[in-house]
Amino acid sequence: MIMNPEELAMGAINHALKALKKRHLLEEGAHAPAFIALSRPFASQGSEWKEKAENFELELQQCYKAQSRLSEQLVTEVAECRTAKALVQEKETLISDLQTEVTQTREECSQLKESLEEKMKGLDLVMSENKELRAQLEEMTLKAKTAEDENKMLIDRWMLQKMQDAERLNEANALYEEMMNRLKASGLEQLANQQVDGVVRQFEAGAENFAGSTVPTACKHKIPAHEGGCTSILFEYQSDRLISGGQERSVKIWDTKTGMLTRTLDGSLGSILDLTVTHDNRYIIAASSSCNLYVWDVNSGRIRHTLTGHKDKVCAVDVSRVSSSLVVSAAYDRTIKLWDLQKGYSTLTMMSHSNCNSLCFSMDGQTICTGHTDGNLRLWDITKGEVVSEVAAHSNAITSISISRSGNIILTSGRDNLHNLFDMRSMEVCGTFRATGNRLANNWSRSCISPDDSYVTSGSADGSVYVWSRFKSDIVSTLKEDYSPINACAWSGLGKPLASADKNGTICIWT
Repeated sequence: MIMNPEELAMGAINHALKALKKRHLLEEGAHAPAFIALSRPFASQGSEWKEKAENFELELQQCYKAQSRLSEQLVTEVAECRTAKALVQEKETLISDLQTEVTQTREECSQLKESLEEKMKGLDLVMSENKELRAQLEEMTLKAKTAEDENKMLIDRWMLQKMQDAERLNEANALYEEMMNRLKASGLEQLANQQVDGVVRQFEAGAENFAGSTVPTACKHKIPAHEGGCTSILFEYQSDRLISGGQERSVKIWDTKTGMLTRTLDGSLGSILDLTVTHDNRYIIAASSSCNLYVWDVNSGRIRHTLTGHKDKVCAVDVSRVSSSLVVSAAYDRTIKLWDLQKGYSTLTMMSHSNCNSLCFSMDGQTICTGHTDGNLRLWDITKGEVVSEVAAHSNAITSISISRSGNIILTSGRDNLHNLFDMRSMEVCGTFRATGNRLANNWSRSCISPDDSYVTSGSADGSVYVWSRFKSDIVSTLKEDYSPINACAWSGLGKPLASADKNGTICIWT
């Protein structure tokens, strides 16, 4: 049987104590006869020997005490030895664990070194490829800059030519106006108006609904319509009810006679950026910053469709004048999508070279007119899904496109603060309008043309609304109620009133 060190020490101590006791007893027994023998002959010396015996006894007791102290000291040292041994074992265990961790760390370090070497090789390869790509990019950038300079020079020359053509056309319009005045004197004014642009206007949307436009002079109602700004407005067809959309994600319908709110349409997840309404005034379609389009049923006030598919904010929308189920939209993902409201999904997607800010259908519903941030006006054939005509309309981004009631004239407005009229058939400029104080507020500032095609209206960053005569190219009215930038203008199809919306969310009804 193997005994641990503590048991061995205790055994040794017990054995030593027993040996001492035994020795003491033996010595005491051995000396007893001597004491007795000596006590007899030396009775006279008993007191002396007794004293010596007491001294020996005292020394013996001291020896016992010394022995006891040594035993206690031995026990203490054994306990300390045990504690030290346990501590040594703990240290040895800790050293073993640390050695294991060091081994693992060395292995991990080795793996990391191998991974680092691989990554360094990959980085060297990527840097080499990046260097080559940088060289190619510099070369392509140089070529692009050269092409851009050449393109800019050609555009400047072309725009100069167009400006000259516009000036000549304005002179022709002035002569035409003079002829109109002569025709008025001879009683032929009505016939002359019917022949403008080669169409008979009374038959547009029914002769009973036709009315001449009235130049507004004063603000009839000032409506705090939307918090955060009003971004889009338009009138219902052949109605004086106004539809507006704002930053707070709601669409509202107003009675312009009283200035009262008649309905609010909610459900959009983003700000309203553009609006359109079907020709039966049954559905309102809104373009939203949430990348979706929302179609509301006006009667029920509920969303009928949520059209999804664009990857960025939808900034423009229009509905066909031929089919109320055909809708077109443009977003800042450079796509133009055609939607079927009966099916509830996109039927055609067209890609553009630059973002489209505004668009509209032609009167026959076969062509889409789009205005882009590169300043170009493009016409798209929806049957082919491609551009059939393109013209550089402005030197800066186009903010607004609207088509005349006759369908023969397109009004474009741009960040170059010009408003151009284009002949839909020839794509030639047939009128240019400008004013010293007229500065468009943003890339989505909407201008409009009056229902009788006689006036062009645009808002300005200083809060003014400018009205030009289409035939004289002169300003016939300047309206101002506030200093907040104007975001949009809209003219009722009845000829009056005119409405404007500003950045503060206020709508003004002008009569």
